[in-house]
Amino acid sequence: MTFLEPQRLWLLLGVAALVGGYVALQWRRRAYTVKFTNLDLLASVAPRRPGWRRHLPAVGYLLAAAALVLALAQPSREERVPRERATIVMAIDVSLSMQATDVAPTRIEAAKDAAKVFLDILPPKINVGLVAFNGNASLKVPPTTDRDRVKAAIDDLELGERTAIGEAIFTSLDALRQVPPDDEGTQPPARIVLMSDGTTTDGRSNEMAAEAARQAGVPVSTIAFGTDRGTITVPEEPLPIRVPVDRPALRAIADATGGKFYSAGSEQQLTEVYENIGSSVGYVTEPREITTWFVAGALVLLAITGAMSLVWFSRLP
Repeated sequence: MTFLEPQRLWLLLGVAALVGGYVALQWRRRAYTVKFTNLDLLASVAPRRPGWRRHLPAVGYLLAAAALVLALAQPSREERVPRERATIVMAIDVSLSMQATDVAPTRIEAAKDAAKVFLDILPPKINVGLVAFNGNASLKVPPTTDRDRVKAAIDDLELGERTAIGEAIFTSLDALRQVPPDDEGTQPPARIVLMSDGTTTDGRSNEMAAEAARQAGVPVSTIAFGTDRGTITVPEEPLPIRVPVDRPALRAIADATGGKFYSAGSEQQLTEVYENIGSSVGYVTEPREITTWFVAGALVLLAITGAMSLVWFSRLP
């Protein structure tokens, strides 16, 4: 918790002074009582002394005063708030290596499931587009808030030969340019989330695409999905073909564009990565003033202490 007007907390010294004055008054009253030498007579004159109860109203009012001072300092706390407007393009690798079964049931099926979970994590006002890439890249769904449309396109993804990561980034940048600016003429925050398991074998290079994204001010967060044990079988080859994940290449793209690199070796890990990305791009942390909490607390304390004083002493302190 922080305070928007912390300099006003000096007023707590006034509350502390009241506490000190009250304690001093009690010591003075105690010393005066001890001077009353006939204790039996004192007991007969005041047989029922309030004891510790007499201090509770004072404590309650002092706590209420402290709460009001804290309210005056405008306390606030950090809260996660959904972004009003942002655009994310998901670029999903659909090359043949995604049929590897090192991630059950296959890399592509696990990727589809995790991508749909990611859509549910994002705030409803976030625009999401979908790009699929193998030997070339194609825009399956332009940025939209229609989650069902994107999920249906994810279910329809089909595998193909070769891998063109650079083309996927260029196609994603083209999709982001389709998003209209706001009323002030500024483009909404944008990011590309690219998931792949392989090395670029076709199209423009990763370096060219990363530079284009950097110049456009669009971070590319990359996810290396799969394990080094992945293999696939093709009709032309008698033996399984190894399809390890190219983590260095994907990390380089993220580093060059100001994005983040993630590595996931299972569907659960991939889902966790998407959740992490969704929290970082779909929400912002903003201070939210909670002054009313302290004002309400002070009022409750005043009401309780007033009630105690009326019940026990038939008066308001």
